Amino acid sequence: MKPTHNASRWLWSIGLVIAVVAAVATRQSWLPPLEKFVRSTISSGQGGEAETDPHAGHNHDHAGDSLTLSPQARGNIGLTDEFIRPVKLETFRRTIRVPGIVSERPGRTRVQVSTPMAGVITHVHAVQGESVSAGTLLFQIRITAEALISTQTELLKTVGDLEVENREIARLSKATESGAIPQRTLLERQYAKEKLEVLLSAERESLRLLGLSDRQIEDIEKSRKLLSELQILAPHPDEHSDEELKLTGTPLHPASWQQSKTGVAGSDKSEVSEPPLVLQEVRVHKGQTVAAGETLAVMADYSELYIEGQAFEQDLPLLANAANNGWKVKAVIETAGEKAVVLENLDLIYSANEIHPDSRTLHFYVRLPNEIVRKVKAGDGATFVQWKHRLGQRLQVLIPVEEWPDRIVLPVDAVAKEGPDFFVFRQNGTRFDRVPVKVDYRDQSSVVLANDGSLFPREIIAFRGAHQMQMALQMQAGGGIDPHAGHNH
Repeated sequence: MKPTHNASRWLWSIGLVIAVVAAVATRQSWLPPLEKFVRSTISSGQGGEAETDPHAGHNHDHAGDSLTLSPQARGNIGLTDEFIRPVKLETFRRTIRVPGIVSERPGRTRVQVSTPMAGVITHVHAVQGESVSAGTLLFQIRITAEALISTQTELLKTVGDLEVENREIARLSKATESGAIPQRTLLERQYAKEKLEVLLSAERESLRLLGLSDRQIEDIEKSRKLLSELQILAPHPDEHSDEELKLTGTPLHPASWQQSKTGVAGSDKSEVSEPPLVLQEVRVHKGQTVAAGETLAVMADYSELYIEGQAFEQDLPLLANAANNGWKVKAVIETAGEKAVVLENLDLIYSANEIHPDSRTLHFYVRLPNEIVRKVKAGDGATFVQWKHRLGQRLQVLIPVEEWPDRIVLPVDAVAKEGPDFFVFRQNGTRFDRVPVKVDYRDQSSVVLANDGSLFPREIIAFRGAHQMQMALQMQAGGGIDPHAGHNH
């Protein structure tokens, strides 16, 4: 019997240990409701003694920490349902603020459209400021480049001479077989043909250097016509399919006829999602003579930009630490009379390898995806778009420098301050109870609370309007009539 008794004791001990471990592991789920139950029990006990309490009906300190808000009052301070939600633990990254500016991606944002050869502008299909897609016809040019015209002429002459030699060789071959003409005469004509073939190959290479493709050279040889007009297209930032010279006879649509391929929120979903190019500047007009290599227009691709930040010299270790840890950065855009816009989850691309000698700052670059917020189609068919972020726009860059896991993080509007004390407002039925809290860290946008048991995860609090609610409590506590009102002392 004694061993059985000892075994029972061991089983009870093991069961007790398991129960304690399970209770500790699940304390976040049962501890807050238990605290609420205890508080409500204490409140009900105080209410039961109210009949014999000689101070019943008077305001006490605990009554001054609770507030009831009407629906109108909640609306006035913006305390909607989305700002009354449970508290949760999250990872907080302490940040530093440095100034920044929206800038272009060098070599990618701006694209210059130039002519590969001299000529006269016969048509200008582009409108400055409009949005076009890659491959759109922008300009038509009548070619006046002497090198291209003379090389095409020599090519056609060589092709004709080569055909004559081929026919002559075919005729001499039959005569040589019959012995009417000596073999030497046939060999001389074959050598002449080989010389023409070498000359033809050189002329083809010359046309390739001037910008013509193999297909266009073959067209010249087949049609026996010179190419006299050049079509300039909108280039593609990544592909090179539109770099082939487009000459007369190529079916293309002018810029104003081209439909934009980029959709805007609320537009037709069937449109292809391809960022359009904005015709930033048109530098030529109809009838103008242009030289080879002259810039006709400047186009811009605003679908992705950079944020150029300016970190101070003492912030270099913090910036390097954020880059090494792969932490995301934020950007804050201040707007006049409106709430600041916060851009989150931005990638830190790279930082410069030298410090600016005048400002003593280090430039670093953050990837900034852009989007179209407005699209307007004019009467002539031209499409104009407005991008969300614009070059030169100033903002603040938030660089994470330290990471704190499992913290209660609240917005600044959720915490009220009175002297050295900080408070949050916890929902209790139709009322809000003021709860004192300890603040570990506070900046312009966030407050980190100490996890000291004053506030637990899953408890529902007000995430907005704490300052206004604190003022209402102060007015409620001092709402009596001053007996000395109107007297001078």
